[in-house]
Amino acid sequence: MTALSTLTALRALPGLAPGEFRPELDPVAGSLGLSALVAALPLATVFVTLGLLRWKAHWAGLSAVAVALVVAVVGFGMPPALAGLAATEGAAFGLFPIMWIVFTAIVLYQVTVASGHFEDLRATFHLISDDPRVQAIIIAFCFGGLLEALAGFGAPVAITGVMLMAVGFSPLRAAAVVLLANTAPVAFGAIGTPIITAGALTKIPYADIGAYVGHQTPLVAVFVPLLLVLMADGRRGVRQTWPIAVVVGVTFAVLQWFSATYVSVELTDIIASLGGLAAAVLFLRVWKPQGRQLALDTLGVERERDLALVGTPGGAAVGTSSDGSSDAPSGPASRAARLVGEHATSVAELDARARSLTPRRIAMALFPYVLVVAVFSVAKLVPVVKDWLATTDVKIPWPGLAGEVLTASGAPNKSATYTLPWLSGPGTMLIVCALVVALVYGIGVRGLGREMAATAHKMRFAFLTVASVLALAYVMNLSGQTISIGTWIAGAGAAFAFFSPLLGWLGTAVTGSDTSANALFATLQQTAATGAGIDPTLLVAANTSGGVVGKMISPQNLTIAATAVGLLGRESDILRRVLPWSIGLIVAVCVLVGLQSTVLGWMVP
Repeated sequence: MTALSTLTALRALPGLAPGEFRPELDPVAGSLGLSALVAALPLATVFVTLGLLRWKAHWAGLSAVAVALVVAVVGFGMPPALAGLAATEGAAFGLFPIMWIVFTAIVLYQVTVASGHFEDLRATFHLISDDPRVQAIIIAFCFGGLLEALAGFGAPVAITGVMLMAVGFSPLRAAAVVLLANTAPVAFGAIGTPIITAGALTKIPYADIGAYVGHQTPLVAVFVPLLLVLMADGRRGVRQTWPIAVVVGVTFAVLQWFSATYVSVELTDIIASLGGLAAAVLFLRVWKPQGRQLALDTLGVERERDLALVGTPGGAAVGTSSDGSSDAPSGPASRAARLVGEHATSVAELDARARSLTPRRIAMALFPYVLVVAVFSVAKLVPVVKDWLATTDVKIPWPGLAGEVLTASGAPNKSATYTLPWLSGPGTMLIVCALVVALVYGIGVRGLGREMAATAHKMRFAFLTVASVLALAYVMNLSGQTISIGTWIAGAGAAFAFFSPLLGWLGTAVTGSDTSANALFATLQQTAATGAGIDPTLLVAANTSGGVVGKMISPQNLTIAATAVGLLGRESDILRRVLPWSIGLIVAVCVLVGLQSTVLGWMVP
């Protein structure tokens, strides 16, 4: 079905009941191209205000929501009340479950810091390798991949960002490295949620979609450790550490391909991450990198320079609070300084601590993460438990919105029903883990409460940013702006295969979630592929794979990274670090999928 025939069919649908709203694909002057251009204005607002004007992320998000509301009402004819209600539902979804997951992940980390066991975890990674470039691979890629497999939704970025600071990285470099690392595992993150979502919407078996994705993202994963080393220490780092980067990248890629194709979508990232970590441990028994001390010295100089730039009250990079006052004493700069100060252990002290570790201390340091693996494995992989937890979800038809907003085809839009996963959500499982860890570590319930209060205060602007970004996504989705952009892009016909990953990249960049990108575009990819004579499963998988490399530039994840390393308010600096990588990788994914639809068709299942 072409874009023109789709428009013709939609115009033939029966009229609306009073109060209902059905989005049109070409509401602006009857032109799909012009409508798509107008619909892109909120997205342009995000990138201009954040990337060029260097606004704080929450102001960029709120500005984009305002533009999206104007476009929805004036350009797409959505009643103002419905547009406002769409924004409130999106904001609620951004706070719970999305920010609930990130908040509880950081609380869990804070409990380990308060107890002193985090320093033992740092020393444990130091036992594997004391080279910061290798630690970037182990922590950001392998351990971060495991966290992505279990929780996703920003938790890996939040936790591994601070861990990299603990081994000598500056806040800005740590944030950039973990965002780049959080790519290859994303498609299978949160126990395969993005792929399962795509399967539920398209009715294509999600195992089939996962197998196709397993023939795309491993080709990204194999290069990510090399790119991390390049970002951490430049070309010198690549020359000195490429063997371990290749070993980990190839191991992760092969296991991701094998698991997605022959084992289980849900277990893919768990198997690949643990396999990559095991390969690193074994390889480092017979090989050691050169240039460790020079790399440490370079990172140390950069860290001191960054803190000098952002840590001086009244300096150019010091943020301001919402009322315009300086936040130098308690803002992102001083938080970065505090975090670095907390972990400014000398190499000699770290060596001594690593040598003093006992099996019991190592086990206690690893306990929180073993507990997380165990809890999520039971919750997601044991059918009886998984099914029971699903029954606890509360579905709430959003007042004034549900039943009033239709899809472009005239069916009630299911997005107007808010799902409250109060027990089954990853955030709740993480807070249960945090409680257990607090009790085992001797912090107690009162100590956990202190950490929760302190973390909530530190994240107050992050809550606002993510709520605004998801409000933007819901307004664009329910008003028809997103589908207009997607339908216009799909008009490329057979050549659309080369561009289809862009939809996933765009959707994830806006929402911060590959799952949300699939919710927005999976059905559109399926329809466009069918009309163009392309394998629908290939393009649905391409949407997921494109989203993988869009996550690092999402305002939501930029804010999460900035919050974790104490640079809230400097998201624009982080964006400029990672944007070129995101663009380069999405071009590579587009070329790969385009070739898989033609001459490389033998590559896909």
